[in-house]
Amino acid sequence: GRVGAVILEVRAGVGGDEAALWAGDLLEMYRRYAARRGWRWDEMEFKPGDAGGCTQAIIELEGEGVWSDLGYEGGTHQVKRVPATEAQGRVHTSTATVAVMAEPEDIEDEVDPAEVKEMMTTAQGPGGQNVNKVATAVHLIHLPTGIEVRMQETRSQLQNREKAWRLLRARVHEARVQAAEAARSAERRGMMGSGGRAEKIRTYRWKEAVAVDHRVEESFPLFKVLGGEMDELVDALQRKDVGERLARL
Repeated sequence: GRVGAVILEVRAGVGGDEAALWAGDLLEMYRRYAARRGWRWDEMEFKPGDAGGCTQAIIELEGEGVWSDLGYEGGTHQVKRVPATEAQGRVHTSTATVAVMAEPEDIEDEVDPAEVKEMMTTAQGPGGQNVNKVATAVHLIHLPTGIEVRMQETRSQLQNREKAWRLLRARVHEARVQAAEAARSAERRGMMGSGGRAEKIRTYRWKEAVAVDHRVEESFPLFKVLGGEMDELVDALQRKDVGERLARL
């Protein structure tokens, strides 16, 4: 596989504090997988949860095979476990959503700067107070699609601006790819990249210690997968994808 770059977005779904803890666990799973694969990991945005974990994280990943191996991760990831916050020991169901966006190769063609409204503001803290007096936060709006990006992670306006533009290009690219896929007939829509955020792709069951992928209808050892040992899982998804593509020819 060639060296590529993707933007990975993990968001806590339903389940309150437990969903944020779960999103944090998923993020750690990808971080460990990336470390094993030798990919570059750049945190673009990280919003911590009140009790730990995260409510949203946006990561830029670069390396060999990054798109072919992470392209199947988009969708809803559901966990069934007894929350650390629960004294009674009842199993709860929580979710997190994952989106994987390829960074377009010809990024210059992707977004016309004339169609983007760019604003510089001061970074906002929780409760809306201005964290710093200098305008380092960058807010972009892509007028044709209404896609918005705000970036205030770093203290440098230049770095925030670069990250904001990269994220905007990836999101506009993703929106165009999805529109093109929706326009094609449903039976020709491949598995790769079609995992909309709403589609439940995997359930992680603590009691049975398995991660069940609903697309291949197979179970994988839960704690190995969460530890970043995702190779077996990725192989199964790639085999199914190739099989489906061949069947459609």
